[in-house]
Amino acid sequence: MITLRDVRNNEEVQALIEGTQRHLDVLGYTEHSIRHISIVSKRAADILKTFEYSEDRIELAKIAGYLHDIGNCVNRVDHAQSGALLAYRILKDMGMNHKDRTEIMMAIGNHDEKTGTAVSDISAALILADKSDVHRDRVVNKNISTFGIHDRVNYAVTKTNLELDNVNKKVILSINIDTDICPVLDYFEIFMDRTMMSKYAAKFLGVWFELVINNTKLL
Repeated sequence: MITLRDVRNNEEVQALIEGTQRHLDVLGYTEHSIRHISIVSKRAADILKTFEYSEDRIELAKIAGYLHDIGNCVNRVDHAQSGALLAYRILKDMGMNHKDRTEIMMAIGNHDEKTGTAVSDISAALILADKSDVHRDRVVNKNISTFGIHDRVNYAVTKTNLELDNVNKKVILSINIDTDICPVLDYFEIFMDRTMMSKYAAKFLGVWFELVINNTKLL
Protein backbone atom coordinates (compact mmCIF):
# COMPACT_ATOMS: atom_id res chain seq x y z
CA MET A 1 0.00 0.00 0.00
CA ILE A 2 1.23 3.49 -0.88
CA THR A 3 1.61 5.52 2.32
CA LEU A 4 1.80 9.20 3.21
CA ARG A 5 5.55 8.83 3.63
CA ASP A 6 5.85 7.66 0.03
CA VAL A 7 3.79 10.62 -1.16
CA ARG A 8 5.78 13.14 0.87
CA ASN A 9 9.02 11.82 -0.61
CA ASN A 10 7.75 12.05 -4.19
CA GLU A 11 9.67 14.78 -6.04
CA GLU A 12 6.75 15.62 -8.32
CA VAL A 13 4.50 16.18 -5.32
CA GLN A 14 7.14 18.38 -3.72
CA ALA A 15 7.42 20.48 -6.88
CA LEU A 16 3.64 20.94 -7.08
CA ILE A 17 3.44 22.02 -3.44
CA GLU A 18 6.23 24.56 -3.94
CA GLY A 19 4.62 25.80 -7.14
CA THR A 20 1.26 26.13 -5.42
CA GLN A 21 2.63 28.47 -2.78
CA ARG A 22 4.56 30.58 -5.31
CA HIS A 23 1.37 30.93 -7.34
CA LEU A 24 -0.79 31.89 -4.38
CA ASP A 25 1.83 34.30 -3.05
CA VAL A 26 1.54 36.25 -6.29
CA LEU A 27 -2.25 36.26 -6.03
CA GLY A 28 -2.12 37.35 -2.37
CA TYR A 29 -3.78 34.29 -0.83
CA THR A 30 -3.17 32.75 2.56
CA GLU A 31 -0.68 29.91 3.11
CA HIS A 32 -1.49 26.61 1.39
CA SER A 33 1.90 24.92 1.71
CA ILE A 34 3.54 22.39 4.06
CA ARG A 35 2.09 23.87 7.24
CA HIS A 36 -1.51 23.80 6.01
CA ILE A 37 -1.46 20.48 4.21
CA SER A 38 0.31 18.76 7.11
CA ILE A 39 -2.35 20.00 9.53
CA VAL A 40 -5.16 18.95 7.19
CA SER A 41 -3.56 15.53 6.64
CA LYS A 42 -3.24 14.89 10.37
CA ARG A 43 -6.70 16.19 11.26
CA ALA A 44 -8.39 14.16 8.53
CA ALA A 45 -6.67 11.04 9.85
CA ASP A 46 -7.53 11.91 13.47
CA ILE A 47 -11.20 12.32 12.55
CA LEU A 48 -11.47 8.87 11.00
CA LYS A 49 -9.38 7.31 13.76
CA THR A 50 -11.56 8.84 16.49
CA PHE A 51 -14.73 7.57 14.87
CA GLU A 52 -13.20 4.12 14.45
CA TYR A 53 -12.65 3.77 10.72
CA SER A 54 -10.17 1.24 9.38
CA GLU A 55 -6.43 1.86 9.15
CA ASP A 56 -6.65 1.73 5.35
CA ARG A 57 -9.24 4.53 5.27
CA ILE A 58 -7.17 6.56 7.73
CA GLU A 59 -4.07 6.28 5.53
CA LEU A 60 -6.04 7.35 2.45
CA ALA A 61 -7.35 10.35 4.39
CA LYS A 62 -3.78 11.31 5.27
CA ILE A 63 -2.79 11.22 1.61
CA ALA A 64 -5.88 13.11 0.45
CA GLY A 65 -5.20 15.80 3.03
CA TYR A 66 -1.60 16.16 1.94
CA LEU A 67 -2.46 16.41 -1.76
CA HIS A 68 -5.73 18.31 -1.61
CA ASP A 69 -4.42 21.72 -2.68
CA ILE A 70 -1.93 20.84 -5.44
CA GLY A 71 -4.45 22.02 -8.05
CA ASN A 72 -3.66 25.58 -6.98
CA CYS A 73 -0.44 25.17 -8.94
CA VAL A 74 -2.61 25.09 -12.09
CA ASN A 75 -5.08 27.83 -11.15
CA ARG A 76 -7.02 28.91 -8.09
CA VAL A 77 -10.24 28.49 -10.07
CA ASP A 78 -11.43 24.87 -10.03
CA HIS A 79 -8.32 23.86 -8.09
CA ALA A 80 -10.19 20.97 -6.46
CA GLN A 81 -10.92 19.33 -9.80
CA SER A 82 -7.49 19.92 -11.34
CA GLY A 83 -5.85 18.75 -8.12
CA ALA A 84 -7.95 15.60 -8.08
CA LEU A 85 -6.83 14.70 -11.60
CA LEU A 86 -3.19 15.46 -10.83
CA ALA A 87 -3.33 13.33 -7.69
CA TYR A 88 -4.95 10.43 -9.55
CA ARG A 89 -2.24 10.39 -12.19
CA ILE A 90 0.63 10.75 -9.69
CA LEU A 91 -0.72 7.96 -7.47
CA LYS A 92 -1.21 5.76 -10.52
CA ASP A 93 2.42 6.31 -11.49
CA MET A 94 3.43 5.44 -7.93
CA GLY A 95 1.62 2.11 -8.20
CA MET A 96 -1.44 2.74 -6.05
CA ASN A 97 -4.35 0.48 -6.93
CA HIS A 98 -7.24 1.96 -8.90
CA LYS A 99 -9.76 1.69 -6.06
CA ASP A 100 -7.67 3.66 -3.56
CA ARG A 101 -6.62 6.38 -5.98
CA THR A 102 -10.24 6.79 -7.05
CA GLU A 103 -11.23 7.35 -3.41
CA ILE A 104 -8.57 10.04 -3.05
CA MET A 105 -9.59 11.69 -6.33
CA MET A 106 -13.22 11.84 -5.16
CA ALA A 107 -12.24 13.43 -1.87
CA ILE A 108 -9.95 16.06 -3.35
CA GLY A 109 -12.40 16.89 -6.12
CA ASN A 110 -15.13 17.64 -3.57
CA HIS A 111 -13.28 19.61 -0.89
CA ASP A 112 -14.06 23.12 -2.20
CA GLU A 113 -17.26 24.67 -0.88
CA LYS A 114 -18.18 26.26 -4.22
CA THR A 115 -18.47 22.98 -6.11
CA GLY A 116 -18.12 20.06 -3.69
CA THR A 117 -19.79 18.19 -0.88
CA ALA A 118 -19.11 15.15 1.29
CA VAL A 119 -19.38 12.03 -0.86
CA SER A 120 -17.45 9.52 1.28
CA ASP A 121 -15.95 9.13 4.73
CA ILE A 122 -12.59 10.30 3.38
CA SER A 123 -14.06 13.37 1.68
CA ALA A 124 -16.03 14.27 4.82
CA ALA A 125 -12.91 14.04 6.97
CA LEU A 126 -10.96 16.12 4.45
CA ILE A 127 -13.62 18.84 4.43
CA LEU A 128 -13.74 19.06 8.22
CA ALA A 129 -9.95 19.14 8.45
CA ASP A 130 -9.48 21.72 5.71
CA LYS A 131 -12.19 24.14 6.81
CA SER A 132 -11.02 24.05 10.42
CA ASP A 133 -7.57 25.47 9.65
CA VAL A 134 -8.20 29.14 10.30
CA HIS A 135 -5.30 30.88 12.05
CA ARG A 136 -3.04 33.91 11.83
CA ASP A 137 -0.11 31.66 10.92
CA ARG A 138 -1.71 31.29 7.47
CA VAL A 139 -1.38 35.01 6.70
CA VAL A 140 1.53 35.53 4.32
CA ASN A 141 1.09 39.29 3.92
CA LYS A 142 2.84 41.03 6.81
CA ASN A 143 1.55 44.54 6.04
CA ILE A 144 -1.55 44.86 8.20
CA SER A 145 -2.57 48.11 6.50
CA THR A 146 -3.12 46.22 3.23
CA PHE A 147 -5.12 43.31 4.66
CA GLY A 148 -8.21 42.19 2.78
CA ILE A 149 -11.02 40.47 4.67
CA HIS A 150 -9.45 36.97 4.35
CA ASP A 151 -6.13 38.16 5.79
CA ARG A 152 -7.89 40.17 8.50
CA VAL A 153 -10.10 37.30 9.65
CA ASN A 154 -7.30 34.74 9.64
CA TYR A 155 -4.95 37.13 11.44
CA ALA A 156 -7.59 37.78 14.09
CA VAL A 157 -7.78 34.08 14.94
CA THR A 158 -5.28 33.52 17.74
CA LYS A 159 -6.22 29.94 18.58
CA THR A 160 -8.05 27.09 16.85
CA ASN A 161 -8.89 23.69 18.28
CA LEU A 162 -10.74 20.80 16.66
CA GLU A 163 -12.17 18.58 19.38
CA LEU A 164 -13.27 15.09 18.44
CA ASP A 165 -15.73 13.40 20.78
CA ASN A 166 -16.63 9.81 19.95
CA VAL A 167 -18.71 9.37 23.12
CA ASN A 168 -21.14 12.17 22.27
CA LYS A 169 -20.54 11.89 18.51
CA LYS A 170 -19.41 15.47 18.04
CA VAL A 171 -16.84 17.48 16.10
CA ILE A 172 -16.34 20.81 17.86
CA LEU A 173 -14.42 23.64 16.19
CA SER A 174 -13.37 26.14 18.84
CA ILE A 175 -11.92 29.46 17.70
CA ASN A 176 -10.58 32.50 19.55
CA ILE A 177 -11.00 35.73 17.59
CA ASP A 178 -9.35 39.00 18.59
CA THR A 179 -12.28 41.37 18.10
CA ASP A 180 -9.93 44.37 18.17
CA ILE A 181 -8.75 43.16 14.76
CA CYS A 182 -12.10 42.13 13.29
CA PRO A 183 -15.65 41.48 14.52
CA VAL A 184 -16.98 37.94 14.71
CA LEU A 185 -19.47 38.85 11.98
CA ASP A 186 -16.59 39.12 9.49
CA TYR A 187 -15.80 35.45 10.10
CA PHE A 188 -19.27 34.45 8.97
CA GLU A 189 -19.11 36.76 5.97
CA ILE A 190 -16.38 34.63 4.41
CA PHE A 191 -16.82 31.31 6.19
CA MET A 192 -20.59 30.71 6.23
CA ASP A 193 -20.47 28.40 3.20
CA ARG A 194 -17.52 26.52 4.70
CA THR A 195 -19.31 26.24 8.03
CA MET A 196 -22.41 24.73 6.42
CA MET A 197 -20.23 22.40 4.36
CA SER A 198 -18.55 21.23 7.56
CA LYS A 199 -21.94 20.67 9.19
CA TYR A 200 -23.02 18.43 6.32
CA ALA A 201 -19.67 16.60 6.30
CA ALA A 202 -20.09 15.78 9.99
CA LYS A 203 -23.63 14.59 9.32
CA PHE A 204 -22.26 12.30 6.60
CA LEU A 205 -20.07 10.69 9.29
CA GLY A 206 -23.05 10.37 11.61
CA VAL A 207 -21.88 13.02 14.09
CA TRP A 208 -22.75 16.62 15.05
CA PHE A 209 -20.70 19.68 14.08
CA GLU A 210 -20.49 22.50 16.62
CA LEU A 211 -18.85 25.91 16.24
CA VAL A 212 -17.66 27.78 19.32
CA ILE A 213 -16.23 31.28 18.95
CA ASN A 214 -14.77 33.09 21.98
CA ASN A 215 -16.35 30.48 24.27
CA THR A 216 -19.84 31.06 22.83
CA LYS A 217 -21.56 28.20 21.02
CA LEU A 218 -22.87 29.55 17.71
CA LEU A 219 -23.81 26.31 15.93
